[in-house]
Amino acid sequence: MTAASAPEPSSLLLGNCTVLDARVVDGSRPLPDAGVWVRGDRIAAVGPYAEVAARARAAGPVTDLDLDGAYLTPGLVNMHTHFSLSLPGAGGDSVKSMGPHDLALYMADGARRTLHCGVTTVRCVAEKDHADFALRRAIAAGRTEGPRIHTAGRALVCTGGHGHESSDTLECDGPVGFRHGARSQIRAGADLIKVMISGGIAGEHERIHTPQLFTDELAAVIETAHAWGRKVTAHAGPAEVIGAAVDLGLDCVEHGYQLTPQVAARMAERGTALVPTLLVTRCKEFFDELGVPEWMQCRSLGAGPGHLESFATAVAAGVQVLLGSDMPPFWHFEGTNATVRELEYMAEVIGPARALHAGTLGPVRWLGVEDDRGTVQDGKLADLIAMDDDPLDGAAAFRGVRWVMKGGRVVRDDRAAAPGGAR
Repeated sequence: MTAASAPEPSSLLLGNCTVLDARVVDGSRPLPDAGVWVRGDRIAAVGPYAEVAARARAAGPVTDLDLDGAYLTPGLVNMHTHFSLSLPGAGGDSVKSMGPHDLALYMADGARRTLHCGVTTVRCVAEKDHADFALRRAIAAGRTEGPRIHTAGRALVCTGGHGHESSDTLECDGPVGFRHGARSQIRAGADLIKVMISGGIAGEHERIHTPQLFTDELAAVIETAHAWGRKVTAHAGPAEVIGAAVDLGLDCVEHGYQLTPQVAARMAERGTALVPTLLVTRCKEFFDELGVPEWMQCRSLGAGPGHLESFATAVAAGVQVLLGSDMPPFWHFEGTNATVRELEYMAEVIGPARALHAGTLGPVRWLGVEDDRGTVQDGKLADLIAMDDDPLDGAAAFRGVRWVMKGGRVVRDDRAAAPGGAR
């Protein structure tokens, strides 16, 4: 097909909505009675409805979409996801026993459900058998629905280290071994590298404070990844281990169960982000559903108060905090999905405006894709969600997401199932 005969991109005019995004933390104000012109997969114009409508109609035929007074924001970004999660217990064992075909379909279903929750971008931080790369390709090709995927491939662990029991990790030892591990994930297509540098709540023969890498091993991972233009994030709990990793140039900390003011200050100074995953130490209902054994439940839930205190310490020090659930992002939990419940817990400490930032613009900046995502602006990808309540009044507004667009295509519109159908 020649350029002259190529079809015109779709042209949609979103109206009857209030547009807001994370720029509110810097003083930007929501835009009521807004118009958003979406042409193809990108936003062509945003502004007062009359102005945007005139511009869109002057360019040619346009389809009007009335959003019924909704609040329109960028799609959420979940920075700690596992579509192939298998915790200890019967639920996790069923995932571990899946063959490659079953696993691919299971993960594809999770990706679809995640997108329909309003999560338009995810960062996978350990998936089984490199199935995440196939899933990413299938989504990009339009063969299945799902969010935009940034993935670490398999996480790097020492022999017998945290998560070694599963095929979503790769055991390495010594600086040479960890260099090879990092390069092997990059060769497979990893966007970032994840490394397990301490124990955690899911390892029966370890403790949260157990250090698991020597300095030269972690240095090898960080140096290698950075040489290839990849950031490094680390599963880590204790302050001492985190502090040493920050000094080596670590880009992000997952969990951070036991931070101190001193280490948090170093994180803020060095620009090391924190994905706190607050759900993992306050989710007994989820553990019971999966048949998680008592030893893990006690360790996880017992760490909850200190985990929350650690998060507050990081916030007070000025550490950049980012949304990440660890629990599958779509999982129904405490009346909503895991992504929104995590955001609500974060908002209790940082407030709704900063929670919006932590769930949208902050993550895309860490991922290096702020030119394409994170705000509702001309030229950005049209990854948008709509809800009836104002998210600046509280993160619980995201419980009411009822309309989702990814790349200019509406993938969820609850009105389609309502009497009278979609508009």
